[in-house]
Amino acid sequence: MKGYQADHIRNIAFLGHGGCGKTTLAEAVLYSAKLTNRMGRVEDGNTISDFDKEEASRSISISTSIIPIEWQNYKINLLDTPGYFDFIGEVQSALKAAGGTVILVDATSGVEVGTEKAWDFIADSKKPTFIFINKMDRENANFDKVLNDLREKFGKKIAPFQIPLGENEHFVGNINVVKMIAREYNGKDCVEKPIPEALLPQAESIRELLLESVAESDEALLEKYFSGEVFTEQEIHDGLRKGVINGDIVPVLCGASMKNIGTHTLLDMLIDYSPSPMDMPSKKGTNPYTDEIVERTLEPNQPFSAQVFKTVVDPYVGKISILKVISGKLTSDTEVLNSNKDEKEKIASLFLLRGKNQIDIKEISAGDIVAVAKLQHTNTGDTLCSVNHPIVFSNIDFVKPQLALSVEPKAKGDEEKISSGLQRLSEEDPSFLFERNAETKQTLIFGQGELHVKIITSKLKNKFGVDVELKDPKVPYRETIKGKSDVQGKHKKQSGGHGQYGDVKIRFEPAANDFEFAEEIFGGSVPKSYIPAVEKGLKDCLETGVLAGYPVVNLKATLYDGSYHDVDSSEMAFKIAASLAFKKGMEAAKPVLLEPIVKVSVIIPEEYMGDVMGDLNKRRGRILGMEPQPKGMQLVVAEAPQSEMFKYATDLRSMTQARGSFTMEFTRYEEVPQIISEKVVDAARAAK
Repeated sequence: MKGYQADHIRNIAFLGHGGCGKTTLAEAVLYSAKLTNRMGRVEDGNTISDFDKEEASRSISISTSIIPIEWQNYKINLLDTPGYFDFIGEVQSALKAAGGTVILVDATSGVEVGTEKAWDFIADSKKPTFIFINKMDRENANFDKVLNDLREKFGKKIAPFQIPLGENEHFVGNINVVKMIAREYNGKDCVEKPIPEALLPQAESIRELLLESVAESDEALLEKYFSGEVFTEQEIHDGLRKGVINGDIVPVLCGASMKNIGTHTLLDMLIDYSPSPMDMPSKKGTNPYTDEIVERTLEPNQPFSAQVFKTVVDPYVGKISILKVISGKLTSDTEVLNSNKDEKEKIASLFLLRGKNQIDIKEISAGDIVAVAKLQHTNTGDTLCSVNHPIVFSNIDFVKPQLALSVEPKAKGDEEKISSGLQRLSEEDPSFLFERNAETKQTLIFGQGELHVKIITSKLKNKFGVDVELKDPKVPYRETIKGKSDVQGKHKKQSGGHGQYGDVKIRFEPAANDFEFAEEIFGGSVPKSYIPAVEKGLKDCLETGVLAGYPVVNLKATLYDGSYHDVDSSEMAFKIAASLAFKKGMEAAKPVLLEPIVKVSVIIPEEYMGDVMGDLNKRRGRILGMEPQPKGMQLVVAEAPQSEMFKYATDLRSMTQARGSFTMEFTRYEEVPQIISEKVVDAARAAK
């Protein structure tokens, strides 16, 4: 593939609900561009885009794949993203590289949750977008209904650039209302034909609406429109392109990707109306050494800079970093700076990825997408730049994962393998997190959903040879006391020669801090040299409470009396005496179990308020407040026990048809209700 300059490049992300046909459309594009002899099928697991073993076996996209094609002397880099919400991180990283998007909509299902989520993404990132109504050949396809739903949901900027030619099984092509020409698919190519008489009035009325949009794009054109003058083709093209790039116009196209109908027109329109990197504003960043704001443009004399938006980890090939070149050019055998890590990297060779296939190239220019292998210090989100012109671009802000599951090895001794495998996989997918919880001695994976976590564990097995099972996380309970006690701990042992003797009297009571130690010894009943041993003995006991063996908090111990033996007393004897006093004192001072309480902020559409609040109440939650949000959403703030919230990510998705989202953070510990406390204590004792 030859090199392209920025004005002849289009970087386009395919977005949409799972199953709307993004990967099939990518196959149709490859076939139309004559890069394949036949279209692969998702069901058969033989598409270029879904090449990963997990994708082929599950018939879904799991990661974003890059499909570069050449079309009419332009280069289009298509980014085929997953539609399932568990892989939202892949969509976020793809949008970092994309200049424009195509949202696919299933003509039989209409506007789905994934359509709305995709719209929110492009609204937040201000990406120019097209909507492609797919599966127009299906029995229940209804173009007009879907178009009305889109307008109702997303507003007047939704503008059809096409109407269908034929419907359902008789759908054969479309009518371009901009150029007023019909395009019929003949099995391999699109053939231009005059618009059928019956469809002319509809095409003309829609075209009139588009001309109004053209007029609104420029003062001079508005004047021309009101004076009744006819726009030239160039004026129409320029006006519509300006409207699309500004986000004032969202063109709606239609097709049937399985039959490759509408693909040619989509590609033509992407070239005509979607932005090239030249149309995008200059990119601002920070000089990592001076903190001053610097910017990069696509001018030829600019120093090299790029950002890694995706990483592919393969145990055999190694790490592949995929980057969008933001300024300058990059050639093979170049040294660059990773400005996030302040480390130099050697770029050995450059290649393009088309699915899993690698195409070697010598250099790449600003605005394009390229892959490099075996970078030592570089991860997703990092900036690579000229050594002499450092810059750091803003990182990718991934949605924080909230579903936690414990992962345990099926074979003993595989803990180290799990840790290194998860570390490698997190380089590929930064949208999940993992940690080793020292207290519960569990390795926890935090994912976007159950499917996300299952895919990670499946990759652990297939890529790194570690078989694991998933379990619920353990709750890090605490123990404390509600009452006071006054006890004696006496350790006396005689076994010939030196014996052991330590005797302490200690008062226990609740405290504000985790642990407070005080001494009120008068007359040397416990020598000062042994008092630190008493404190140490008590601190050692805090790790294991008397109820269920959980750590003890909010305890004050006051050593006020005791006795010692000139010969047999020792630090060890007083430590043991203190531990005996601790056990007695805790049991006598009304010990209780404490559980972690989390603050939950849930954002949901208003119609789900009742269900969500009722569900939080069932989880022993307390509603703290509600607050209206933009776009008809509501924020519900509540507190709930952590033990009730481990599966909340899955349950909220089910309750709100995936329209709800939430964040959760630890706030404090609270006493566990008696009936639940008894169950926890019984389970802990049984486990021992």
